Amino acid sequence: MNRAARGVARSRRGTDTKKDAGVLVIGLGRFGSSIALTLDRLGQEVLAVEKNPQLVAQYSDRLPIVEADCTNPDALEQLGVRDYSVVVVGVGTALEASVLITGNLVDVGTPQIWAKAISAEHGRILQRIGVHHVVFPEFDAGNRVAHLVSGKLMDYIEVEDGFTIVKMRPPKETQGFTIEQSRVREKYGVTIIGVKSPGMDFVYADANTRISANDLIVVSGHSELLERFAARP
Repeated sequence: MNRAARGVARSRRGTDTKKDAGVLVIGLGRFGSSIALTLDRLGQEVLAVEKNPQLVAQYSDRLPIVEADCTNPDALEQLGVRDYSVVVVGVGTALEASVLITGNLVDVGTPQIWAKAISAEHGRILQRIGVHHVVFPEFDAGNRVAHLVSGKLMDYIEVEDGFTIVKMRPPKETQGFTIEQSRVREKYGVTIIGVKSPGMDFVYADANTRISANDLIVVSGHSELLERFAARP
């Protein structure tokens, strides 16, 4: 870690005495920088760490940032990593660095570790090490865009283990009927949880909510069941 980084780390550790220092983001590639900038814009306390001096210079006027190599456990200690309850590891393409960094974080007992993976094998390694949340940004983005490109869905969010929430136009068989009458859950195993009519606010749906042809509906369920429902004319 360079001299400036050590100064920042000492300053932060001197002011934060418990795990409430915000979020530590390690690695400022596209994934890490997007997370760090968004957190900062939302008013979240965030410290970015990057070993590439060019990237440090690029983001130095936009983020609180430290130049350090977090594959070295001493660098993490000097950063005051124990003060952070959430750490995001944005290093992905360098597999060895990703594993070393996450291993160091597990060793110090970081409560929440989010780490980027670039393959299923990479993700399995991170999970075995002890990462709490493994993120596949390229796969997730590709999966979401593929569903949107199909033309049936207007938005697609996979939450966990196949459970998904989508925004879509209502199939013809639901138009003009209440949710109870259309029996969507019985037929397709999915749940209409909200309706947005033109010029109206979004409303949570119940059995008596009537759906029209111009509405947008928000539907939840397993991704395969939602795909079947969305394929209806």
